[in-house]
Amino acid sequence: MLLLSKAIDKKNCNNYCSNYHEAIEFIGKRWMGMIIYTLLSGPKRYNELIANIPGISDRLLTDRLNDLVDAKLVTKRLIDSSTKKVEYELTASGQAFKDVMLSLQKWIEICAFEKK
Repeated sequence: MLLLSKAIDKKNCNNYCSNYHEAIEFIGKRWMGMIIYTLLSGPKRYNELIANIPGISDRLLTDRLNDLVDAKLVTKRLIDSSTKKVEYELTASGQAFKDVMLSLQKWIEICAFEKK
């Protein structure tokens, strides 16, 4: 495990930097953080997600949920096969974002982006 306090040597930099960049790009997609944040409180149905994330379009929510399912951060579970009701829930890997989200929230509070 690489620590931020240690310098990253050239040998490990390409792999580390590539993985870091990929992770930041993924989580930085529009609405991705808010979807994860909303699911931290527990499983949600699609309409609950739409209601809890004002401003997100149906299409974008569907795309982002599919991205999260593909990345194995979220599971999609069929509730009722006759009505095709589904529920979305964070996997253990998705739940690991909780500390990241809380740290980011603290950082935002401390370093509040002042409008000029």
